[in-house]
Amino acid sequence: MKKTIALGLAALATTLTVGAASAEGRIDEVRARGQLRCTAHNGSNPGFAQLDSNGQWSGFDVAMCRVFATALFGTWEGHLELVPISWAQRWTMLQSGELDVVIKQSGWTLSRDTELGFNVTRPYNVGTFQLLVPKSLNVSSFKEMDGGTICAPAGTTNERVVSAYAKNNNIKIELVSLEKWEELLAAYFEGRCDGYVGTAASVAVSRMNAPNPDDHVILPDVFAVEGQSWFVKEGDDRFFDLANWALNTLWLAEQEGIPSKNVDEFKANPPSPEVAVMLGATPGAGARFGLPDDWAYNVIKVNGNYAEIWDRNIGKDSPFKLERGINALWKDGGVHYPVTFD
Repeated sequence: MKKTIALGLAALATTLTVGAASAEGRIDEVRARGQLRCTAHNGSNPGFAQLDSNGQWSGFDVAMCRVFATALFGTWEGHLELVPISWAQRWTMLQSGELDVVIKQSGWTLSRDTELGFNVTRPYNVGTFQLLVPKSLNVSSFKEMDGGTICAPAGTTNERVVSAYAKNNNIKIELVSLEKWEELLAAYFEGRCDGYVGTAASVAVSRMNAPNPDDHVILPDVFAVEGQSWFVKEGDDRFFDLANWALNTLWLAEQEGIPSKNVDEFKANPPSPEVAVMLGATPGAGARFGLPDDWAYNVIKVNGNYAEIWDRNIGKDSPFKLERGINALWKDGGVHYPVTFD
């Protein structure tokens, strides 16, 4: 009997050891490889993932990839591989391990969370689905689009959302699904589609790419609200936790008024115990991930807080001038809030 108990305890110890190793595995694997593999776009997705004539990537989603790489390595430069892929390729490449994380305006849905083998972070962007239409159509609501043709990016929730909304409101539409953003805009601007569906940010960016943006309007109808998140494979809690806490760093830094240019001052004189833990002035935040205590400090120093990233890529300091709206912090009437660093 004692031998049986001993064997059982040994098996349990082995299981716990293997589980602990597995929990640490992906961080160690990515750091050993020297690069985080994150999504880019097969073409251009202005404001989110776009490639300039010098071969340099920019955009809100690219910036989020840089945040995660910085958390892992202390800087993203030299440690981030941006993989240009289509919308449809996201999930198979994450499942196969060709990607470490998907950050590509991807909505948090039941099937993606429970059937595909993924863990989903808190939303980094909350989008309202709306429709871009030519002003010449002289319509003021989606109900007037009966019989119209709607363009949507293939393989996305946009198709499902606009189809469901049309069905629920007894509106007949013809859906045209195209893979690349350039193809979608060409179809819309050439008149092959009467409208273009996307989240508020994406349709606003698309409108700015019109020969004359004032010739197009965004209808007020909101078809649905979608939380867009980072996706990682299931089975590695520590890697998943780091993704969430890298995001949380951006919101806490914004809430506490900590920008990239002054983060050293805050680290030297933390205004609160929570900020001291986040910035590594008080030890502990690093050991939980097998990282240096200054990993979150590096995230802010290199990338800025959430407001800085938003403004630089799609907000007031960008060509798109998008308002924060629902993506503001809680204290400014939005939905984002930080969780406590303790």
